[in-house]
Amino acid sequence: MTGVCLAAGLAMPAAAETLADALAGAYNTSGLLEQNRAVLRAADEDVAQAVGALRPVISWSGDVTRNYGETRSAITGNYTGSATDTASIGLIASLVLFDGGANRLSIDAAKEAVLATRSGLVSVEQDVLLRGVSAFMEVRRAVETLTLRQNNVRVIGEELRAAEDRFEVGEVTRTDVASAEARLAAARSLLAAAEGALAQAREEYRASVGRLPGSLVSPSSLPRIPATADQAKAIALRNHPDIIQVQHQVAAAEIGIAIAQSNMNPTVSLQGTYGYDESFDSEAGSRGGTVGVNLSGPIYQGGQLSSIKRQAHASRDQTRGALLQLTKSIPQSVANAYANLRVAQAARAASDEQVRAATVAFRGTREEATLGARTTLDVLDAEQELLDARNTQISAVVDETIAAYTVLYTMGQLTAEDLALNVPRYDPAEYYNLVKSAPVQSRQGADLNRILKAMGKQ
Repeated sequence: MTGVCLAAGLAMPAAAETLADALAGAYNTSGLLEQNRAVLRAADEDVAQAVGALRPVISWSGDVTRNYGETRSAITGNYTGSATDTASIGLIASLVLFDGGANRLSIDAAKEAVLATRSGLVSVEQDVLLRGVSAFMEVRRAVETLTLRQNNVRVIGEELRAAEDRFEVGEVTRTDVASAEARLAAARSLLAAAEGALAQAREEYRASVGRLPGSLVSPSSLPRIPATADQAKAIALRNHPDIIQVQHQVAAAEIGIAIAQSNMNPTVSLQGTYGYDESFDSEAGSRGGTVGVNLSGPIYQGGQLSSIKRQAHASRDQTRGALLQLTKSIPQSVANAYANLRVAQAARAASDEQVRAATVAFRGTREEATLGARTTLDVLDAEQELLDARNTQISAVVDETIAAYTVLYTMGQLTAEDLALNVPRYDPAEYYNLVKSAPVQSRQGADLNRILKAMGKQ
């Protein structure tokens, strides 16, 4: 699917913010994304550690010892004290020659875990961007609703003054004035509620986008989506990050069974030592080493290894079940998102017609009231119907936009790449490529330190 263009087609004032600007802010400032990128880097290190298990292990040890005691003389019966000081230092090296393939299987399992975590990061990115869409549109809803409420208070205030003037000359009764006063009080209450809703929407915008909203410009068009739900379902089943994540988890679980089986095999390792011993109380000293091949293997461990193998099978079955469930729930989510979009589109079309008809009715009722054919209450009722129609229209526009982006979300295509956002892209493979071979001190290690510093991790 091609990238979705979010920028408005017309040139906007410098202070105006588009939906694309908001989503870029959400992507760049999300602490949740940063957290899960760190989770991915930790998974990358699991591969490096698994690779390191195939290499020789070299360590050193040293000690300084004082041996002391007393010896009784057989002739005098007296005790004579003695003490000797010795020091030793040595190197120990070991290399696993055969372990039934457990170490190499661990590398494969770690790689599958990395791929699963990458897909999990894409899912988090989708969550962040959908929240950004919702925050942007809810501010638009709150701003337009507030404007509508303010205008309603003004219009009813004018109606109240007109009713009071007509009451003074005896054209209407006190009931008409009281009705207008009651409507004005209700309108002021709704205005206060609208102000509160805007304050909450602004705070949600700051939490999701990283800053308070400026002058927000409604999207000029909806994102491009497949024509039918069936087409979207097919895309979701192929590309949704949640499905891809669990697929890799199933692969890792399959490898886990093989690892559990390999633990029942013998282990062959090569070991060597070299050391030097020195006595401080004499010139005596020695040096030398050993080289040998060690073989070991389980005979009886109380059923633990068999239990681990059964547990690995159960974990594999669990992830398979999760994958099966996702292949059912994700197409359902796509279908529901399309249904919500169709409802929102129908509601918007109906609200446009409702506003048109209510506007005509309100203007006609107000003109008839000036001629005495309508009461103040009739005018207020017509004005309330127009207000309700406009409020419905505002919500319909917002709901339609959120529903369209929710379709992309359920398809797995609400990402910075699919939306063609102007943001620096995070490359999940860059860190992995530097650590996958388990570098210690090398050019790769220097490159790794540079990347960590650039990310502010050192």
